[in-house]
Order: sequence, then C-alpha cells, then structure tokens
Amino acid sequence: MDFWSQFPAKDELLVWYKKNAGDAVLSVNAHLHTPYSFSAFRDIPQALDMAVKEGVKVMGINDFYSTDGYAEWASEAAVRGIFPLFNIEYISLNKADQLAGLKVNDPGNPGRTYLSGKGLSFPPKMDEPFAAALASVRNESNHHVARMCSKLNDLLTDVNAGFLLDFEQIRLSLTKGMVRERHLAKALREAVEKQFASGDAKSAFYQKLFGGKCLVSSLDAPAAIENELRNNLLKAGGPAFIPESAAAFLESEMVCKMILNQGGIPTYPFLADDNNGNFTPFEGSKEQAAKTLKERNIRSVEFITTRNSLEVLEEYVQFFHHEGFVVTLGSEHNTPAMEPIELFARKKTELSPVLKEINYRGVCLVAAHQYLNATEGVGYLDQSGKPFLDRRDQLVTLGMALITYLNHTNHA
Repeated sequence: MDFWSQFPAKDELLVWYKKNAGDAVLSVNAHLHTPYSFSAFRDIPQALDMAVKEGVKVMGINDFYSTDGYAEWASEAAVRGIFPLFNIEYISLNKADQLAGLKVNDPGNPGRTYLSGKGLSFPPKMDEPFAAALASVRNESNHHVARMCSKLNDLLTDVNAGFLLDFEQIRLSLTKGMVRERHLAKALREAVEKQFASGDAKSAFYQKLFGGKCLVSSLDAPAAIENELRNNLLKAGGPAFIPESAAAFLESEMVCKMILNQGGIPTYPFLADDNNGNFTPFEGSKEQAAKTLKERNIRSVEFITTRNSLEVLEEYVQFFHHEGFVVTLGSEHNTPAMEPIELFARKKTELSPVLKEINYRGVCLVAAHQYLNATEGVGYLDQSGKPFLDRRDQLVTLGMALITYLNHTNHA
C-alpha cells in the first residue's frame, strides 16, 4: 500500500482534525540514525519500541548518505501510531570556507560541513547527475574504511594479536551496506572479547594495542571501549588513521541541490556550545550564521540537544525560529551509547516548554511538506528552494492533523 493513501484528502483531513484536535505539544525526535548507517539501535523496531514506551509520537530517520531504511521505517512506525519523518545526512565541503580556514560544524576540519535533508520524498527519488554522485561518495566512503581496516590489520599483526579483521565480513554482518569507522571499532572489540578469556588478558592486550596506554573504560562498558578504540586508533594521529580524499566529499552547494532534488528541505545541523562553552567560528555569532545560511538558501536548522546547555538551546532555537527558519531537534544516536529517545539537554536537563513547542511546530511543518510533495507535488519550498513563508502556519496545522490522524487510526 502507498503510505500516503492511508490519509484522507487534505480538506477532509483538516475537517477531521477540527473535531479531534488537542492542545498538547507532542513529544517528537526529528533526527535518529539507524543501522542503515551506524546506530546505537540493534534494528529499527527497537528504536520505535523505545519511542512507544517513552511516549514519543514523531520520529525522524536521518542516516548518512542513505534512504535505504525508509520503507521499513514507514511501515514499522505506522503500526505503532508514530508519524515517520524521512531525512538524510551528508558530509560536504565548502571550499571557500576551507580556503578561509573557517571551521563550520566540524570543529577539526575547516570547511567541512554536515548538512541534513528534512522531509524527503517517500518513496525515495533522485535524478541524475545526483544519483551517480551519491553512489560515488558511498563507494568512496566504504573504500576509505576498507583501507583503514587494512592498516588496523597491520597493527594487529605487529602486536601478535592472533586474529585479523575481515572487512567484507564486517560489511555483511554489522552493516546494511554502509561501513563506518565505528563498525571497525565494534568489530575489533568483539574480536578481542572472543580472543581473550580473562579480564587481565583483555586489559593487557588493549594496553599493547594502545602503545603502552591503559584502557580507561571498564571492561563491561562496550560502548565506552569502542569509543576508546576509535579515538586511539582510527582518528587523526592514530596508527590506523587515513585522511579522507577529496572524492569523499561533495561540495556544499551540490549537496543542497541534491536534497532539493530528493524533495527535502536543506538543513544546517548546529554544534552550538561544547562542554567548555566554546563555539566554532561559524556558529559563534548566531546573527552572522543566520545571514550566511540565508545567503546559501538554507532556511532550516537543527540541534542535537544532548550536546548543548539548556541556556544556549533556548537562545539559539528561539532566535532562529523568529528569523523564519524551520527548527527541529533530535538525539542522533550515532554512537554505541544507548540514550533515551525523549529529548534532553546536556546532563539530562529537561527541555523547556518553549523548546518543545518550537520543535513540535518544526516537525509538523516537515510532516506537511512530505505529504504535500507526495499528493500535490509542492511542499514548503518552491523549485529553487525558497520557502513559502506565508504558508508556514497553514503547513504547521496540516502537519498536526497528519500526526494526530496517524496516532488515532494506527495506534497499536
């Protein structure tokens, strides 16, 4: 069945909503990675079952370079009464920012810019030359991780580990086709668990692997161990690190065009404040960031709330909302650590009512954008990517209707 056919026509849906509308601001999470890239979740049903238990009513899949999980995401979400958002994430390169030495939302690499697409077409679509460009980047990403796996095996040979990693087996057993360096870290930890029986033997091996540096994490904390393996071996300065080639990145402008071709809304993911209260130069002035993003035809932003203090989230989210940006919030779940689906600021601080409301309104607009693209061919953006700002409130109401309808009719 076509996913969108379960909803009434727009006018009928809005009439239904007037009779069934509630005042509640629903709990939503607009950015989660799944095993179709790398994720804390074992599978998509696990993520959605957690959402049900935590009362989250809208969930946004947001994998790197991939829409492969959309069909499963849609069907598994719908039967649970959860409205699905269809998103994607890219790592791009802005060459002008790179030449200027400007760090954007990657604190270690000038010009490198993460970009998301919100509310892509479902079923997924992509025309040429974008499809070929995406396939090339996906292939280069896997080749890059394969080269790192080879260097990791050189290190394992040097320390007489007694085992090697099989990249193809990792791809087949731990991934849905896209291999990330976090998969290498997970495979290495699992191999150590299998190779060494005692805790002392494992600790001794990790120390040897780290060139004499002891493992900091507890042996019964797999997520923390994988993070240490990644940081010590696979990141810059590590023995298995290989810099990514230029072929691994599309230019930022190209990525925005690609997202528009996929039916999505180009979105800038903010890092905002780190644990020490620092910002990247691009993000330090929210006023300048807003001006630059508008110039680049990006009128949507998002925040991964656990990264940031409540005070900074309130400041930045309200500012960009009042500037006319679509603002959404998510949890990412792009590490081995399992965190709640419900959104919190840093140190598990509860989000304020204003943050929850702005996030809900942003999510509703994205939901309506998806529906209108599928049913009428035009959503929140025109063909050039300019938003219909005068339709913003109408789309928010339509999104509320869609979310409420699915929750009422499909709630398991």
